[in-house]
Order: sequence, then structure tokens, then C-alpha cells
Amino acid sequence: MEKRETINNCGNVKGRMNRGCIEANTLAIIDSAEIHKDSQDAKDDRMDFLEAVRIASIVPENGTPPTKKMVEAVFQILRAGKSLELIMSSYELLNEIEKSFPRIYLSESSGNGSPELVVIEEAWLPFMVSLDVMSSEKETNRRKLGGLFDPNGFHELITGLAEMAYKTNSQRLDTKFLGNMLLFQYLVNVLEGDFLARISMYKESMNWNFLRECLINMLLASKRVNYRVLMKECLHTICGLYQDYAGIHNEPGSSDEKLSENHNTDVAIALLEVQRTTCMAMQKLIIMIMEIDMSKQQANMLGLTTRSDGLRIPLIEIILDELTYYRKILPRFLQIFNDPKWKLEIIVQYLLKYTAKPVRTRRSNGPSEDSTFLGVLKSFSDSSSVRSIIKKLNVEVIQLLLAHAFLAYMSLTSQQHLPGMPACNEAVIDSLSLVEISKNVAAAFNSLREADKKIQISSLGKEALFTATMIISTS
Repeated sequence: MEKRETINNCGNVKGRMNRGCIEANTLAIIDSAEIHKDSQDAKDDRMDFLEAVRIASIVPENGTPPTKKMVEAVFQILRAGKSLELIMSSYELLNEIEKSFPRIYLSESSGNGSPELVVIEEAWLPFMVSLDVMSSEKETNRRKLGGLFDPNGFHELITGLAEMAYKTNSQRLDTKFLGNMLLFQYLVNVLEGDFLARISMYKESMNWNFLRECLINMLLASKRVNYRVLMKECLHTICGLYQDYAGIHNEPGSSDEKLSENHNTDVAIALLEVQRTTCMAMQKLIIMIMEIDMSKQQANMLGLTTRSDGLRIPLIEIILDELTYYRKILPRFLQIFNDPKWKLEIIVQYLLKYTAKPVRTRRSNGPSEDSTFLGVLKSFSDSSSVRSIIKKLNVEVIQLLLAHAFLAYMSLTSQQHLPGMPACNEAVIDSLSLVEISKNVAAAFNSLREADKKIQISSLGKEALFTATMIISTS
């Protein structure tokens, strides 16, 4: 059940007057800042405005929710901010507002005790996803509505990040790029709040409408967004940003000390951390899309979807294609992508592209064992199969995939014993013990040694082998 409400503080005249007074006083600071434009006085006025909103809404235990105009003004400071202090302060305040006054959340129903989805109608939202409009109308609306992000605008933001991801350190060392990364992180946080509430309701009720109206689903369903290109840009942004903050490549003479000689040292320091958190935000977006894809497939099998839901290529297929054709980004992706459930799923599906397909009989019902991690490992028990896999891939890539898959599997088995952890994909996680999986991992590496006498086990492969051996010996 979905319930739409107005902000509680507006329920009486006194509440409305109080909010109106705060809004008038705080926005007057912004009006003053506009007079000075980009001067130090304008920066000080904007900082005063952010502090005023924080004191009115965040600091008190029962603070007053900021009005739409106030939140929009904070958002505009983030978008237009030219100083590190303004960018960071507005970003932090927006997230504090999102956390303290969520637009959508779950509450216990007064009736049967089942959860209820509550949507606050008056809450400000940085997205405009209701309708696809013509380009000229779209640009006009974007200006009129305070820079709200429509599907095209969201795509443009990610495209800009993807283009900058492979630039040199010095080219990226500016507040505009840093601000856009934080802007993206904030938008993902908003999308996540909407997604988590809605997918929880979907799993509880199996009502596809909850996910059909999810902000992410509406953004991706737009005809004005090239979905495949957008997802590729997300993947390459992660890999491009990761190689920099991980120190995989740096242009000659571009150490932090030298870069800081002619640039703002604070920006240089902040940039590496913001790049790391941007990678995490991009991963979060990718995971949410894959979760929606999986839920949509389930809903489709149950006959809950309609033609209006359209067809969309599952994101995992796009990722597999990119990792196949651009194999050089595979090590970076496996290093930065740390969600064990989806990491294992991606690796298993990747290896299945290169392993022999078993003959299925008419009596073969349900998911095949060969589609699991165990099934992939068993394909290494046959010498001819191993030689075939090595010809299609190389030994280094196979080691990398096996090691990352095993470590992800171990992480998942440990999470299964923790309360509140999501259920794992049955097509990937076997009901077998970790000991048996460890035996098969060790056997797979032994098969690689037999097939290639000159093989050199990588450091990650040695870690996986050592861990597997310890599990077997202590069983």
C-alpha cells in the first residue's frame, strides 16, 4: 500500500508561519549574495545561508523541514559552487536533509502491522522524470525548474564524468569536476532512498507497481536516453577513476607534490577521496539497476508486467560484453567492484561464455548445476576442457577470475550468518559447504598447472590457494 502525505509541520497555521519566516530570512541571504556575484562577500553570504538552514533544520532534535525553495537554493549552490568550501558544505547539507527528512520511507500500518510506503508530496526532488518533452521545452523547463535533472541531464552528467575519468591528473584538478562528482553522489543517494523503500515493498507484496514507479526505472525508461551507452559510460568511469586513485598510472612527474605546486592543495587532496567515493556511488547505481532487472524478470515470469514496461537489455549482459571486448579493464573492474553477490554472478556468467555447454535432457528442470560456481569449477576437471578455456582466455585472466570468485564466495558464506543480509542468488550460491568449494578451487589451479607447465601463479592466485588449503586442512 502506498500513502501520500504532506509535511507534518504544515498541519497548522503556526507551523506554516514559522516555516515561511525561516524561508524568508534564509533566502534573503542568497538575494544578498546575488548582488555581489562571485566576490568573497557572496561566498560568505552563501556560507551563512547554508549555516542558517543547518541551524533551523538539522541541529535541533525536532528541526523544521526546509521548504522546497530552501533545498533548491542549497542544490544550486552545489551545482554552481566554485570554491571547495561551498561545494563540500552544500553537498553535506543536502545529504543531511535527505537523511533527516526523507521523501519516501516505510512505516508500520495501523491495521495489520504490514509496512506501508509513505511518500511526502511536498518534499523537494532533484529529478524531473514524469514526461519526455521536446528538446527546446526540456531546456526551458530545466532553467525554470531550478536545474532539475531530467533523464537527458542525468545522462549528460555521467557522460561528463566518463570523459574526465581518463584525463590526466592535472586536467582533472579543478573544482568543477570535483563538484560534478559530488553532485552525482548526491543524486545516487536520492535514487537509493527511493529504491530501497520500493524494492522492500515489492518483495513484501509482489506488487510490480512499486518498482515500476521507482525513480531509477523511470529515468532509464526514457526514450531520450541511450541506455546501453549510458551503462557503458558508468562501467568505464569506475575503471578510469579507479586507476588514478589506486596509483595504477600517473603521467611522468605528476606526483601530488608537483601537481600541488600550481594548484589548490586542498582540491588536490580532496580529489582522490572524492574519486574513490564516486566509484562507490557508481557501483551502487549499477547494483540497483541489476536488482531491478532481476526483479523485473521475476515479475515478468509471474505475469505482473505489461507491454508498457518495455524491453531493456539486462545490465549484466552489457557488463559482460564490455569486459569481453575490453579485457584490459577486467582487472580494474574486479578490483574496485566489491559487492560479493553480484561480483560472483558476473564472474560465473563470464566464465560460462568460455566453458563447454552440457547437453540438457527433457527431464532437466530448474537451474542447472553448471550455471553455478561449482559447475564452473567442475569444468576445470577435464584436461581437454581446460586446454580449450586457456586457448580462449589466457592463464593470467583465468587465475584472476577464479581467485576473485572464490574470495567473493567466501564473503557471501560469511554474510549468510549475519542478520539482515539479503538472500543470495540461488543460481550462483550452491548449498554445498565451503570445504567442497575449496577442494574444487584447489583442483582447478592444479589443472591449470598440468595444462601449462610454465604457469606462474599470481599473488592473488596464491592467496586464494593458500586460503582454500587452510580451509581443507582444518575441516
